[in-house]
Amino acid sequence: MSQHELVESTIEYERTHDGVDDVLLDDEAVGLTTASMSPRQMAVRRYFRHKGAFMATILMAIMIIFVILTPITTRYGVNEAIFPAEPGKPNSYLSPRSEAWFGTDTIGRDIYSRLIYGLRVSLIIGISSAIFATIVGVTVGSIAGLRGGRFDDGLMRVTDIFLAFPFLVALLVVRNFLGELAFLEPIVGERTSIRFIILLFVIFGWMGVARLVRGSVLALKEREFVEASRALGASHTRVIFKHLLPNSIGPILVAATNAVVAAIIGEATLSFFGFGPDAGSGDTSLGLLVGEARGAVLAGYWWMIVFPCSLLVLVALCINFIGDGLRDATDPKLVQGG
Repeated sequence: MSQHELVESTIEYERTHDGVDDVLLDDEAVGLTTASMSPRQMAVRRYFRHKGAFMATILMAIMIIFVILTPITTRYGVNEAIFPAEPGKPNSYLSPRSEAWFGTDTIGRDIYSRLIYGLRVSLIIGISSAIFATIVGVTVGSIAGLRGGRFDDGLMRVTDIFLAFPFLVALLVVRNFLGELAFLEPIVGERTSIRFIILLFVIFGWMGVARLVRGSVLALKEREFVEASRALGASHTRVIFKHLLPNSIGPILVAATNAVVAAIIGEATLSFFGFGPDAGSGDTSLGLLVGEARGAVLAGYWWMIVFPCSLLVLVALCINFIGDGLRDATDPKLVQGG
């Protein structure tokens, strides 16, 4: 090989391998950056790399801002009828236009404003019932899984009995039963109050969370770090809060998001059949708006059903995507697989 050919081959080798070295250095830098991050920071990073969860979080944040700032984001009150653009003309059943972006209902109320007020009530019911159901479910499920025995067996039998009935039928039966208990009325209100409906979904929501937490605790309590903690004399409370619950946080968060969706859809179902919040109390909900449109949609007033149903589906999809993102961010198996 001549000297000229040797120089050219050396240059070609350096050119082709220079990029490889840069890639290796970049990979090493990424590895060092990842290694320097705490588990919480890594979970947050994985969550926001989930495109569906990221977009759902933005949409939910926008909706929550609209709900919080109702005096600014709404054009009319929840039961306020709009004034027609031309005097003397009726303001009921107006199609979407500049005076009413989403149209008006049977008595001339602005559907856009009522959607925001309805979303507020639906989110209050969904989030509140999910929080209380998660607290009860985590407590009962962790104790049942750790202690076992008759308490565990009894819990599973009660849960199986409730789950054996159709959800809507069981919901209505328990609703009527609790409504007859006079001592509960000062605490949770009448059957059509928001507090009563939250209690109803807490009663049905905690069982699914408890079963999930119980299964996670059963899988974890035989692990070496739990056995070591017990050998050192740790109490049940310390074992639960120090070792079991932190390692079950992923399934708990997913169960909580599922409980929110179940409560919102459940409230809409109850309202559709006339068992939801009282429309005369000055509040409304997405379910009530859907229920009010039952007759109107047959007459061709499509906007009364399309906008409430679209918002209901959007909220459910956003919360489900957020749950998927939380699962991917906190599930160790999925993390290791990725």
